[in-house]
Amino acid sequence: MQKRGRRLGPTPSEALSAGTRSHYEDARHYTANYRDRVDDIDYYLKLAQARGGRVLEYGCGNGRIALPIAHAGVKVTGIDLSVTMLRDFRARLKKTPPEVAERVTLKRGDMRRVALENRFDFVFCTFNTFLHLYTWQDVERFLTRVRGHLAPRGRFVVDLSIPMPAELARDPNRLFRAPRFRHVTTGELVRYGERFDYDPLTQVEIVDMVFEPVSRPRAKWVTPLAHRQFYPQELEALFHYNGLVVTKRHSDFKAEPHSRDSETLIYHCKARRR
Repeated sequence: MQKRGRRLGPTPSEALSAGTRSHYEDARHYTANYRDRVDDIDYYLKLAQARGGRVLEYGCGNGRIALPIAHAGVKVTGIDLSVTMLRDFRARLKKTPPEVAERVTLKRGDMRRVALENRFDFVFCTFNTFLHLYTWQDVERFLTRVRGHLAPRGRFVVDLSIPMPAELARDPNRLFRAPRFRHVTTGELVRYGERFDYDPLTQVEIVDMVFEPVSRPRAKWVTPLAHRQFYPQELEALFHYNGLVVTKRHSDFKAEPHSRDSETLIYHCKARRR
């Protein structure tokens, strides 16, 4: 019987490093790929306006959410690890009115380590950025920074997908095909597919996104994406033991209650008073 497991390739640490960075190295493709994801923009924009004051976004990328917040008149600070995404964000800021650009402060760095002098009324971590925290130590370091950045009455909000057992059991050697499309960066028509490899010990899933130019199949490339899978009870325990109190939980950006069929969770938290 063939033993199920990861294909031969990079070491676990190399795979995690590549899975953390590679998906964000092509800002044009990233922007085109998620151009229809708008519900979370409206959701976080309304929260930022309601909270007022200063806003901090972890995983700001190239400004998909932070820039609309700045356009709405709210000061926002963005933290991101990707040089490419921040470079694209700054290029976009140059095309905005000066008063909008002045409301944006960008900081490159690891969200587990970046310590800012300011405290914020609203801190948020969007679109599975939290899933790049692969160990409980990573989570502890990050939530320590979150608490340190929260104003006394500040709120922390995070959205993330939750594990679907049937999906985690997919054969890691099977390529799941999707329709062809024209790649915005290369201009080529490409065949596209994804492989999913879940390690139940580390609870990390690595998705290999395979791009194969139709006219040049040998020029195909693979972009890995690594996500830690957090079960809801596990996640809430991590919040609790790291000084955060969950004040609200729902399953989507329409604030629907959580159900057994929910694929996403959104948590609102505050710092526990000492």
